Amino acid sequence: MTNQSTIPALAAALAMALALAVAPAFASDAAPTEKDPVAQARAVKLSETLRCLVCQNQTIADSNAELAVDLRRQVRDQIAAGKSDDEIITYMTDRYGDFVLYRPPVRATTVLLWGGPALLLAIGAFVLMRIMRERRAAPEAPPLTAEERARADALLASTTKKDPA
Repeated sequence: MTNQSTIPALAAALAMALALAVAPAFASDAAPTEKDPVAQARAVKLSETLRCLVCQNQTIADSNAELAVDLRRQVRDQIAAGKSDDEIITYMTDRYGDFVLYRPPVRATTVLLWGGPALLLAIGAFVLMRIMRERRAAPEAPPLTAEERARADALLASTTKKDPA
């Protein structure tokens, strides 16, 4: 490898390292920038109860997706407008559905979400018990007759002579 071919590779590696080092500077915090610590605490608490609709396994407080940033801004704006936590949650669920809640309530529409894992576990246990019972109840194969055993021994002996490995 010559010096001329290593220079572009080093430049590319340096550019990549610089890009990765600067990326966290563009990330948004979940905490609002306003001066009121009570409003900040409310906004953070509400942000931790709302799901990021893009990431789906993160709260909007943990996510840096654009939609999460917008939802955090909406929460801060509604707090500044004097809305209660319940009013903000109601607004978000009216607009985005129960899925926006990180812990959705147990309702007729979410019963499968809450009971699904237990139902699947019960079905799996039932299927496993049925299989185990069928195996126990299955008759054993009858033992080989002398003629069948001699034939099997002859087949095994002939294959070991052909394939010594």
